Amino acid sequence: MGQIIRNSIFLGLAVGIFGLTFGVLAAASGLTVAQALAMSLLTFTGASQFAFVGLLGAGGGVTAALLSGLLLAARNGLYAASIVNVLPNGLFGRALAAQLVIDESTAMATAQKNLDASKRAFWATGLAVYLFWSLGTLLGALCGDLIGSPEIWGLDAAFPAGFVALLVPHLRNHAASVAALSGATITIIAVPIMPIGVPVLLGVSGAVLGYWRGQKRRADS
Repeated sequence: MGQIIRNSIFLGLAVGIFGLTFGVLAAASGLTVAQALAMSLLTFTGASQFAFVGLLGAGGGVTAALLSGLLLAARNGLYAASIVNVLPNGLFGRALAAQLVIDESTAMATAQKNLDASKRAFWATGLAVYLFWSLGTLLGALCGDLIGSPEIWGLDAAFPAGFVALLVPHLRNHAASVAALSGATITIIAVPIMPIGVPVLLGVSGAVLGYWRGQKRRADS
């Protein structure tokens, strides 16, 4: 139990640094402190939030930013399906737990050896990340003007770098490799010729299609 709590807190602190980055980027993209904090408290999915403010900051429309965020957030539904036995049975408990179904809480839950430990890991990690992510967002949004342009400190590259680091271990899977290659290829081709935000949507769609094709080929072989 103690080890799970310690690991959850350390993980929450690490994610809080990305929350700080998000707060700075959100402020630089024109969001108020209240808007940035509300997004972290209510949306609470880093990839979607970064995609949203990134597209807004680059001049993309709100519609494209929202669609990109929704596509990236859709993966949380798959996470929930993979840990359904860890989640509460009641409607209220399920609704509360749904807010905490993220990459980190799912990874910690599935890494445990028994169901009770998985449940403790899910809640401890989800709550720790939620707390530190929100605090990081608030601090980053408040200090955004003091820090200045995110590009000066390289904060604009922090999330893409972290996302790549999370992606690399999964590339050992054939379907995941096909998905990553498909999405990257489509995005690179689309960036010079499509409006801001559209390449992200096309890239995500290409990754989904690539993953499906990779899984199908694996099943047929």
